[in-house]
Amino acid sequence: MQENRKAKRIAGAVLCAVIVIAVWQIVYMIGVNGLNIWKSYTMPSPGGVAQSMIFLCAGGSIFKAIGFSLLRGVAGYAIAIAIGTGLGLLINQVKLCKLYLKPLILGIQTLPSICWVPFSILWFGLKPQAIIFVVVMGSAFGISISIDAAIGGVPSIYKKVALTMGATKGQLYRKVIFPACIPALISGLKQGWSFAWRALMSGEVMTTCVGLGQTLMTGRDMADINQVMLVMVIIVVVGILIDKLIFETIEKKVAYHV
Repeated sequence: MQENRKAKRIAGAVLCAVIVIAVWQIVYMIGVNGLNIWKSYTMPSPGGVAQSMIFLCAGGSIFKAIGFSLLRGVAGYAIAIAIGTGLGLLINQVKLCKLYLKPLILGIQTLPSICWVPFSILWFGLKPQAIIFVVVMGSAFGISISIDAAIGGVPSIYKKVALTMGATKGQLYRKVIFPACIPALISGLKQGWSFAWRALMSGEVMTTCVGLGQTLMTGRDMADINQVMLVMVIIVVVGILIDKLIFETIEKKVAYHV
């Protein structure tokens, strides 16, 4: 039964992709070849994107770019989790921090990731550390808010019962609060990864380091709209794959145990 459902989902996804590509090709042909609304160099086409994919795959540059981007993204995300967890616990446990630090973090979180790029370049130069800094600043604050919300969302009756039964503060967190807020924590970390992935692209387009962002800018500099579109598609596909293969798998396991 589950295999049939999975097969149907895959078939549906493939059919959806085929329809999108077909509509895209029709719009391109009408707009470029038929009505001359766009020039061929300003409107990407499925065929042109496929040619760019073949060219970049033949040289291996696209795989190298994906690898470097993922490496930086994971490194920055790991640091953001450490910082965000610390801030989240601090906000949740210290009343003064909840009153004064949390509004500041909420305000900083609204800043677009691109705002941190000038700081990163001035402090680190055009180096990978600059990109990782942007990733951390783009996701750490969102993670901290998510962790505070996850812990705060645990029903107070759970805590009262545990304390009544003589649980220490450490036991309260290990045995009650943390297990109860795992689903919310995973959702927060999932959202944090989306922030990190977007911040990564913001950092890479402004530096000279090898990565998807730099490949995107190379396409722009060469006026190759098909390469630009290809990189955008790859960024979306990588994000979807990470969500499906990692976060969705974890969510299913947690739901099964719960």
